Amino acid sequence: MTKEWWKEGVVYQIYPSSFKDSNGDGIGDIPGITSELDYIKSLGVEIIWVSPFYKSPQYDMGYDISDYQDVYEKYGTVEDVEALIQGCHERGMRIIFDLVVNHTSHLHAWFQESASSKTNPKHDWYIWRPARYVNGERLPPCNWRGFFGGSVWEWDDNIGEYYLHLFAKEQPDLNWENPEVRQAIYNDAMRFWLDKGADGFRIDTVNMYSKRLDFPDAPVVEPDTRWQPAYDLICNGPRMHEFLREMNDEVLSKYDAMTVGELPHTPDPAHVLRYVSASARQLQQVFQMDLVFLDFGERSKHYPRKWALTEFKTALEKWQNFIEGNDGWTTNFLENHDTGRSVSRYGSDSPQFAAVSAKMLAVFLTTLTGTTYVYQGQEMGMVNAPKIWPIEEYKDIETLNSYNEVKQITGNDKVALEEVMKGIQLTARDHNRLPFQWDASANAGFTTAAKPWMRVHDNYREINASQQSEDPTSVLSFWKNMIKLRKRYSELFVHGSFKICDFEDENVLTYVKEHGKNRAIVMLNFSDTPQKANVELVRDMAILVSNYTCKSDESYLLPYEGRVYI
Repeated sequence: MTKEWWKEGVVYQIYPSSFKDSNGDGIGDIPGITSELDYIKSLGVEIIWVSPFYKSPQYDMGYDISDYQDVYEKYGTVEDVEALIQGCHERGMRIIFDLVVNHTSHLHAWFQESASSKTNPKHDWYIWRPARYVNGERLPPCNWRGFFGGSVWEWDDNIGEYYLHLFAKEQPDLNWENPEVRQAIYNDAMRFWLDKGADGFRIDTVNMYSKRLDFPDAPVVEPDTRWQPAYDLICNGPRMHEFLREMNDEVLSKYDAMTVGELPHTPDPAHVLRYVSASARQLQQVFQMDLVFLDFGERSKHYPRKWALTEFKTALEKWQNFIEGNDGWTTNFLENHDTGRSVSRYGSDSPQFAAVSAKMLAVFLTTLTGTTYVYQGQEMGMVNAPKIWPIEEYKDIETLNSYNEVKQITGNDKVALEEVMKGIQLTARDHNRLPFQWDASANAGFTTAAKPWMRVHDNYREINASQQSEDPTSVLSFWKNMIKLRKRYSELFVHGSFKICDFEDENVLTYVKEHGKNRAIVMLNFSDTPQKANVELVRDMAILVSNYTCKSDESYLLPYEGRVYI
């Protein structure tokens, strides 16, 4: 298996609005990121991924881009981004940016022209379709449900047709079938930043550029609503692999650029391999969503389901083993800007177990095969927003649309709203968008403004980077140590084979990592009670690391204990 910098490195994701405010306006910015590059470097990560910072009206926190070659004014300037790139490279780190090219903002000049008239040369740069009429009622071309709720179609009076938007109506989908659109994307959104020194891209919604353009109705699985989920019709369309191969051959391969694609609703490993096989010349890595979707209910993520550890093991084994014997690669992550905090979802955010379960999850992520991703604040065990916070504290369009839809459908039914609120408290995207907790000063040291753009977590005096940096037993110190161990044993942890030893156990996850003659065994207790450990399995092996400082009876794993034997 070949070694590459994008395989060996640990990636640290930064959400600009929530990381560090440099000018006191209450919102994070690019100079704020640059000012903390030494902190990021101290973690031991080699690659930084910065979420969208481009010019945007911010209907979806920057994933609605109005100019690919400019910067959202509250984040800074193009010169600030150039300084950030230079600062990373001076410290021996690489930096990748979000590439959002399934859609633009409705305020992008391209869409303004497209929507001006049917004769405009750019009209075909987006996807327009006429209405269909049923018993005299004007209806959209099909019944597909958008990812933020409602129809994927929006009527435009001026054009007299609907335009497609898989997400918010302010995010019209680009027409990738038009070669002029693809070339404009390659020039404006990609070469522009690669030429400035960007080292690659995390590619948003990477399997949605090609859709079923005959737009058949999706099967009715939710009879109480007109709009139906249509993942199989939206994702992995007929020209998807052709488009990505062209993108790689014309642009990415010329720059030694790293690529990692967001690949939802693609459960088949054989299909995923078509995206990440080196010989396919498309992507280097993708994010498989099985683990982070594990608690999502059938209706939506805001109606979460209880899951068993055996389900977790099934998903884990599937993606750890899927690159065996081929030229693909895999990724490991439990958090990003679209999820809740991993401690609250897979560990315990109770004061008794929050820190130890955060350390256990660090053991887990740093010993897996593939490229490991860490989201800002994860390295110090930040947790979900307090359950006492009302819906008014939440900002995300997906969260608010979900809540308001229930409110409308049920006529403001209190019980129904309490139910969806329980889901929001677990899986809402807002949890990972709370300001970074730098220290115990006002607003966690994130901003000098009286009020940040989003409320700071109530626990910032107990959980913050300044305090944990001075504490050798902290979650932050533990993460730093685990990243060091991952580098030291990179053959074993980054490239080693993976095998689960205790598949039927619903409390403990034990797996073997092997590479040549080297062998490690990882034991993880996912429960809040002591569990029996398979000591026979580790006879004559030494403990490399444990997340408990006190020595315990090795025949038992303490609550949320994680051990690595070598």
